Amino acid sequence: MTDNRARLARSAAIASILVAVILVALKAWASWKTGSTAMLGSLADSALDLIASIATLTGVWIASMPADEDHRFGHGKAEALAAIFQVMLIALSAFGIAARAITQLVDGGQTSAAEEGIAVSVIAIALTFALLGWQRYVMNRTRSLAIQTDHLHYKSDLFLNLAVIAALVLDQFAGFGRADPLFGLAIAAWLGWGAFTAARDAVDDLMDREWPEEKRLAFVEAAARHPELSNLHDLRTRTSGNRDFVQFHVDLPGAMTVEEAHDIIERVEEDLCKRFPHMELLIHIDPEGHVDEPGNLLVEEDEFAKLEQDEQ
Repeated sequence: MTDNRARLARSAAIASILVAVILVALKAWASWKTGSTAMLGSLADSALDLIASIATLTGVWIASMPADEDHRFGHGKAEALAAIFQVMLIALSAFGIAARAITQLVDGGQTSAAEEGIAVSVIAIALTFALLGWQRYVMNRTRSLAIQTDHLHYKSDLFLNLAVIAALVLDQFAGFGRADPLFGLAIAAWLGWGAFTAARDAVDDLMDREWPEEKRLAFVEAAARHPELSNLHDLRTRTSGNRDFVQFHVDLPGAMTVEEAHDIIERVEEDLCKRFPHMELLIHIDPEGHVDEPGNLLVEEDEFAKLEQDEQ
């Protein structure tokens, strides 16, 4: 991660910590005043947001460290680990809110001080909007997985705070006493879904999942613009943090000198790295007609031939 991108990612993480501290203080006071399960759920979420934001800052800080002897591919997966930690906290928050809401549905309970609760929720919405705007700016320039996960549950906070307002209004002004616990259950379900989607992205990063098909196809099309290459095979792609890693084999004439082959590959690498920034590329040269693993399509299937078939 370049110095500028690292600074941007850290600034977004620090901003989320500051927002979380303010929201925890406001919602703790509002929970005490209102007795609302929905507000308590929102407080629990903000408290976990604070812990998760600290984990995010740690993750992006480590991910920005340059490669060293023990981590030659860099430290990008620290962001995925931070994201997994956040997911665990989000899931814990969802479980606690659901348990409280079910208890309130069974035992009953009333809320109070709707005006204070609504005022705190409006302030929370305004602060969250400002934070989301800065996070989007940073995400577009860093592709930080940890910031993306942080952005996801802060985006869900908008719905949490709107749900708190709706619950207090329905409970105290419309006389619908079960509104608060029902909205609490809805909040828990929303958080659970957010945890699932965030976990999926983090696991994909840790498991070195291949690029999305559209991006992979675009890469093959870019490589195919170099007529000196033939039979591109054993294409492997992955993403770690904010960096992409790609490797593949190509056939070149066996009579070609090492220097000639080197010059061709240098030109190809320069072009592909311009088209796909923040990528580390490794190209292996095979003499024309060489077969590494007969019958293994994962290794031997010609990506250029597949591209021509798709175009027909």
